[in-house]
Amino acid sequence: MNHPVNKPQTRAAKWREEFGLTSFGRFRIESFSGLTVALALVPEAVAFAFVAQVNPLVGLYAAFIVGLITALFGGRPGMISGATGALAVVMVSLVVNHGVEYLFGTVVLMGIIQIIAGITHLGKFIRMVPHPVMLGFVNGLAIVIFLAQLGQFKDSSGEWLVGLSLYLMLGLVFLTMAVIYIMPKITKVIPSPLAAILVVTFLVIGLNLDSPRVGDLASIAGGLPQFHIPDMPFTWESLMIILPYAIILSAIGLIESLLTLNLVCEMTDTHGGASRECTAQGAANLVTGFFGGMGGCAMIGQSMINVKSGGRTRLSGIVAALSLLAFILFASGLIEQIPLAALIGVMFMVVIGTFAWNSFKLMGKIPRHDIFVIIFVTGITVAFDLAVAVVAGVIISALVFAWETAKRTHATKSIDENGTKIYKLSGPLFFGSVASFSELFDPKNDPDDVIVDFIDSRVLDHSGLQAIDALAVRYEAAGKKLHLRHLSADCRRLLNKARKIVEVSVLTDPAYGVAVDYDGNYVVMNTAKKALPEVE
Repeated sequence: MNHPVNKPQTRAAKWREEFGLTSFGRFRIESFSGLTVALALVPEAVAFAFVAQVNPLVGLYAAFIVGLITALFGGRPGMISGATGALAVVMVSLVVNHGVEYLFGTVVLMGIIQIIAGITHLGKFIRMVPHPVMLGFVNGLAIVIFLAQLGQFKDSSGEWLVGLSLYLMLGLVFLTMAVIYIMPKITKVIPSPLAAILVVTFLVIGLNLDSPRVGDLASIAGGLPQFHIPDMPFTWESLMIILPYAIILSAIGLIESLLTLNLVCEMTDTHGGASRECTAQGAANLVTGFFGGMGGCAMIGQSMINVKSGGRTRLSGIVAALSLLAFILFASGLIEQIPLAALIGVMFMVVIGTFAWNSFKLMGKIPRHDIFVIIFVTGITVAFDLAVAVVAGVIISALVFAWETAKRTHATKSIDENGTKIYKLSGPLFFGSVASFSELFDPKNDPDDVIVDFIDSRVLDHSGLQAIDALAVRYEAAGKKLHLRHLSADCRRLLNKARKIVEVSVLTDPAYGVAVDYDGNYVVMNTAKKALPEVE
């Protein structure tokens, strides 16, 4: 009896699946999702342009170009990229002190740095971000998104809305949120955020309600972005001005993009390519700088809107970018009539969906240092920026891990029938545990013959090797014999003073690498099985 065999997908089939062209239903979902994202992108791009103190079209062009290129070539289909607040707050001082042309040059250099990061596979290091840091990241970003919407509750003079204007704005926001919540229970023909925007827009226009609209922020009418070489002197002095900004912007952009990639992959139970995303972000910013855009990166808020609206493929991002361009060229008058309350309501629902509410349930159930990291990263994200928060969180987590791991190093002591003292070492020996390791031994009071057994220990770095050499020197100075058992072959080779006192037993000595080099990356790993280089 012949059993059916699953044939591998053809290249054309994979292409259709990646771009959402497998069926009309999928095409419809992706298209509506992209349109919803585009509507939410408009006020965000305009607001971030204001933060950076540039023309609103500079933010809109960046959202279009970065969004389109990353949608086509990025490492995670369904992610949305564009101008972001995290980058805008860094750009403002450059624009104020040197002008917008220096910003365009910086964005070009930023793109080049990100491309290099992608080619050299630096994106893989995002895997080293611990889960508490991820929780702090999403919580902090949710708070930042929430706080960013509060600025829309001010009038043209910068005063907070009061009275009827405030109540009307709040009512429309809650109506938007209610439609988004209820709509999926009725029908899923169109994404609930899009339905909510349409319902509130028709209500405001139909009843001629006096509520702030997109057009009150700025006009979004414009033409096609034009190729433009940044008008700045190409000198060493100019490079020294833009280089620090380019490095900071590229780091923030990549960190936010890769963390968003991880989050979207987790939500959709899929995989993404970190290095491909770095390269795509770099190419997008390189092009944006030559077409008058302020640069950008992945946007967690819009990515969440896309995912929750059903967007899973590259088509949704492409539709979002092309729709944004269409708004600029042909439909600015219509888009400017959309009430800001509808878009605020959409973003509030994004905040609710983004915030990791389960982190409250973890209190008391996880180690206190992990709770501290969550709160710390959340606070730093809100107070400063994402890059500082993530880097600080990783450093704290690494230090805590080293401290906790170092405490596991101990030894059991015994005396055999010959009067030889045996130290049976357990736990890793590395820079964090060398002090504890040294304190385990007492050369002055130990017998003349001492054995240190490493069968349950691992030497992880050069600090561990140095500690073993130093121990050999201490026993030699005391006039006593030291024997080292069960060290791996590469440990024996790398030892200096203690090499001659190692007992070799091929049958029982462990096989592990202290610093095995694969493809230029130093890793500590057990080589009992065949060790293979990591493939991204």
